[in-house]
Amino acid sequence: MPASPALTPLPVDPACAIPRFWRDAQLPFIEARSIADGRKVCYARHSHEIFSIGAITSGRCNYLHEKTSHGIGAGTVVVMNPGDVHACNPVDDQLWSYVMLYVDAQWLAGLGLDEAQSGVFQPVAATHSQSPELFSGLTRLYAQLVDPHLDVLAKHEAAIVFFAMMQQALGSPVVLRKVASQRVERAAEYIDAHYLRTIRLQDICEAASLSEAYLIRAFEQHYHMTPHAYLINRRIQHAQTQLREGAPIADIAQQTGFADQAHFQRVFKKHLAVTPGQYKA
Repeated sequence: MPASPALTPLPVDPACAIPRFWRDAQLPFIEARSIADGRKVCYARHSHEIFSIGAITSGRCNYLHEKTSHGIGAGTVVVMNPGDVHACNPVDDQLWSYVMLYVDAQWLAGLGLDEAQSGVFQPVAATHSQSPELFSGLTRLYAQLVDPHLDVLAKHEAAIVFFAMMQQALGSPVVLRKVASQRVERAAEYIDAHYLRTIRLQDICEAASLSEAYLIRAFEQHYHMTPHAYLINRRIQHAQTQLREGAPIADIAQQTGFADQAHFQRVFKKHLAVTPGQYKA
């Protein structure tokens, strides 16, 4: 019996593989992103300072969240609290696409949906959902945000309506993070305060009064990143802010402690699957 012919992968359209970003200075609490062909989009494990929620609109991907891994497909909504370490990557060069929303957590907390919250953001327990209502609501909000013919007030109202529905759909239970020791927290605080400088492991250990071996083990156990990975992620977060404000890429590379602009571009793309120039545009 003759062997079955091998399947030829579909060619990647470069235009479809470039992420699309949406921002509006009048709605500074929310940013949107989408990509039509994610087969070449690979992320390193990373986290955001903001709340993130996305929808897989076609195909399948691998979803890493903290210490868990899930194979998810079209119709799935993914949820990441601020600080959650995560990544979504293609499966065996299979076509997949998605839309994402990045939302200021304090804006969410201030919606006044629950008086008991008192303006403090409450982490969401769910890491992903198969709710058709949540999926359709998210994709509808994305379409409204990027619609150039829809005015700002309508977009603002649509965002409030969706996130009110999201909180009801995902329920009230919250994730309580494992409490870190004060010394491990001091290590993170030291990195947060000095991430634009050259930091040695010895400096972090001295700030936290911990041995090198214990620091690395305890830090990774709580933050799901090594101190170095946490430092690089913090620098990338800073770079995103600077890019949104229009700072030159070369200046950002120098300011954030990368060897040169090429090094900065490689690390940025590894974390966000997009170049600094594409993100800025």
